[in-house]
Amino acid sequence: MSKTVNSVAGKVCVVTGAGSGIGRALALELAKRGARLALSDVGEAGLAETVQRARALGAQVHTARLDISDREAFFAYARVVVDELGVVHQVYNNAGVASSGTVLTSDWSEYQRVLGINLFGVIHGTQAFLPHLIASGDGHVVNISSLNGFMAQSGLSAYSASKFGVRGFTEALRAEVLAAGQPVGVTVVHPGGVRTSIATSALEHAKASGHRVSAAEEAQQRRYNEKLLRMPPEQAARIVVDGVEAGRPRVLVGRDAKLVDAVVRLVPAHYPALVARLARRTSR
Repeated sequence: MSKTVNSVAGKVCVVTGAGSGIGRALALELAKRGARLALSDVGEAGLAETVQRARALGAQVHTARLDISDREAFFAYARVVVDELGVVHQVYNNAGVASSGTVLTSDWSEYQRVLGINLFGVIHGTQAFLPHLIASGDGHVVNISSLNGFMAQSGLSAYSASKFGVRGFTEALRAEVLAAGQPVGVTVVHPGGVRTSIATSALEHAKASGHRVSAAEEAQQRRYNEKLLRMPPEQAARIVVDGVEAGRPRVLVGRDAKLVDAVVRLVPAHYPALVARLARRTSR
């Protein structure tokens, strides 16, 4: 069996949000394929477990705690990674948070938090590492958006805005590197319902912030997890890395992401009504 032309084997790959979910699965999938890793997360316990598992697979791993919303910290982190590993080939800007609340009821601080992590964190990571990716001669930026990067939903205005932003930023970046002839691939990833704790974490954050969460909201969250978050993160990671190795500019993860993408393209002016109807059904 011949090797993939653009194999990740031997390359230095940076993964943010590697302490859980898709980020952990990406780190382990890259380790299995022979990549060298620079892993970060704001949660040190989860990150330590990922690092242990990646090293058990034989991977060389650089590890650091990182708040990706902190621009200066991200650029300092990039300098340390390059100093220690000598080169960086790929960056997976994966770390993110979920949020819920209507436009009328959401605090401004919540918009700042979600956009600071989900959108500006991606911008920070891209800008911090892009010169090094160009210098490597074989770079790749992989930015994780969402199904909500092309479909907005009621109650997810902050999250949808951040993920639409990731999509637009990444597509603009791809146009720029193509125009400049720079040796950097650019991929935007739109996962559908992947079985992670991101939605549950959003609910816990709301509670910790003093917001009253009703029993009905908690029940709705459980139904959401059970009905919509079905794909194992390991499967999602394989799809993503396969797409990167194939040089795809856009990767849709899951049948739900592909179906919704088709619906949005077919009826862009009418899909919000369909989404509202689906939300009513899943809340029962």
